[in-house]
Formats: sequence, structure tokens, C-alpha cells
Amino acid sequence: MVLNNLLLCSFLVIFTACKGQVKTHTARDLILFEPGPTVIKNFKAVAIAPSFDTTLVSQYIRSIFQDSKGNLWFGTIEEGVARYDKKTLTYFSTPDGFINNTVYAINEDKNGNMWFGTDQGVYKYDPSAELRAGGKTFRNYNQKDGLSHLDITRKGILVDRMGTIWVGTHGGVFRYDPVADSKGEPSFSLFQELPPINVAGIMEDRSGNIWIASASQGVFRYDPSARLKAGGKTITHIAEKELLGENYAGGIAEDKEGNIWFTMKNGICKYDPSAALRASGKTFMEYTPKDGLGGTEFWGIYIEQSGIIWVTARGSTTRFDPSLPASDSSAFRVFTPADGLNCCVQSMYQDRAGNMWWGAGSGLYRFDGQRFYQVKKQGPW
Repeated sequence: MVLNNLLLCSFLVIFTACKGQVKTHTARDLILFEPGPTVIKNFKAVAIAPSFDTTLVSQYIRSIFQDSKGNLWFGTIEEGVARYDKKTLTYFSTPDGFINNTVYAINEDKNGNMWFGTDQGVYKYDPSAELRAGGKTFRNYNQKDGLSHLDITRKGILVDRMGTIWVGTHGGVFRYDPVADSKGEPSFSLFQELPPINVAGIMEDRSGNIWIASASQGVFRYDPSARLKAGGKTITHIAEKELLGENYAGGIAEDKEGNIWFTMKNGICKYDPSAALRASGKTFMEYTPKDGLGGTEFWGIYIEQSGIIWVTARGSTTRFDPSLPASDSSAFRVFTPADGLNCCVQSMYQDRAGNMWWGAGSGLYRFDGQRFYQVKKQGPW
């Protein structure tokens, strides 16, 4: 039996080397190749129910992000932020200077600093500080730094192509000024061109426009290049659809054709910016449960590199192939808890290797092509 297992492992290693990247792994494959990491956690999480499964990466994972070094970061509720680098799973919290333990948004700036959005403002993590004696790795930005609203929304931190850091809160959008920060002055200021909206998601499209979805006032598009045009309009307010952009997990994404997708009250919709330039162009196209979406109360939307769209809602998660007509029964595939994924999905992310990750109401999940499986501290990663 041992010999057979060794032969099996050898065959799998040779097959992988010959074929290159394997697009779909099963849970068994991952168990063979990804041993459990060393867990570094020098604190005890608070306010977690006695029934909490301590083998989970975390009970609630609100945000997922991969940095430029390939590390995966998981923003949790009550357990701070965790970093997975294949060898270790490190939890950062109060002892490290990360006082708030609930993380809603994660991003990385052009200098390799990590930014975390919480309900107590923004934290910046300087990885180089770990190499300096007495270096402080985390810094908190709050009211004294110009953030008059401290509750950062999910997907509420954007680093645009120019390196500007945008922060979406329940009371408007703020921008970070590194020069002011270096002088010890308030480094965040409210973006005055927008009303004080409750931000539900913020994204930059391929043309450099900034899209801001609000929780109840539709969607806003900011075109920074319009400043250079005579009479250019920098802000466009899009609110033709009822509760467009309303969501709980940053329901806004761009596909390869440049269409912008949003969650809305009764489903999702595709917004074609170029349609307005065409005679009789249809700007919006809606998809609802009548078309094949599963669940109600739609939360989040994520578009894979392949173009596949994932939509989360109360009660289910839907995989949607927009290359197929909505009338095609294969266009929509609805997954429920019976397929292995807890229904309360709070975050979705695709890493650079093409793997999809889900943060749900009972931990971290991956997808093997047919079913979802849970990723615990010791794997399968």
C-alpha cells in the first residue's frame, strides 16, 4: 500500500510537470501537495461563540486579497487579518498594533504597503518595518488624520493606476495624500465632487474611470481625464435602475469587453457604456431569478479571468456563463449548501494561479470544478 501511494505521488508530480499548470484540482490533489502551514497566532480572539470551530481559518472571512509577493490575506471578524505564504498562516491583531480585529477591505499600494479597511478607520502595514529594530508595522488612520467616517465598506479600498489610494466609507469617499502624511498633517480628505454617499463598492475600469456604487443612490462614475476637456463632466450619476448597486459585498465588476456589472434589488445587471453612443443602444441588461439566478437579496458579483460570473445571494451562489444565451439551461448553475458551500458568502477572490476562493459564514472555501470544499488551517490548501 505504501509503495502504491509513492508511485501515485510520483505519477502526479511527473504529470503536473509535463502538463504545466493544472487548472482544476480536487481536494485529494491538494491534500497530497499542500501540507498544512505553521500557524502563528499570539492572541486569543474575543467575542467568538463557544461553538466556534477553532480548526477554521476563521468563522467569518469578509475580504480576500493576494499581494505582489503571492501571499494571500484574509480579513476576518474578531481575529484580525491572516497572511498565508504556503509555509505559515500568520494572524495579526492587537499585539502587533492592529487594534481593530474586523477587516472589511484589503489592498496593496505601489510601495508594497498593505492597507486594511475596518470599522475603526484604515490601517497601513509596512512589511519592511519587520526588518528594522523597533519598527512599527501597523499604523492606524482615523479622525485625527482626516477620516471623519471610520466605517470602511467591503471592497472599500482602491489603489488606482496612478497610485492614488481611495477609501469608501458609509459617509463618502476619501483620498490619501502621502505628502501631507510625511509632514504630519491630516492625510485623508473627503472627495468633494461626490455627495456624502454610503459607499457599497469602488472600482477602477480599464479606461481609468473610478466607479462608486452606493447603497441607495445608484452608481457614480468619476472621469479624471474630463478635467482636461473644455466643459468636461467629471461625475456621471447613473440611477436609472431601482436600487442599482445596492449590495452587502461590493457588487461591482468589469468584464473583458468593458461592460460594468452591478448587483441590484432583484438580481444583477450589465451596463454597456458604449451603448449610449449607438442609435437605440440598450444600456442596461438585467438578469433575475426568472432567468436562472439563485436566491434572493443579492450581495456580491465577481468575474473570473475566463469571463465566468459568480453571483452571491441569500440562500445560494450562482455560476453564470454570459457567453451563453440566458435561455440556455447551461448558462446558470446554482449552488446551495448541499453542494458544500455555506449560503452566507461574504467575499470572493481569484488568485493569479486562477484559483477561486470564497469567504462564507463558516470559514474559507475552494471549488474543485464540481463541488465546494472547506479549507481549514491545516488544509487542504
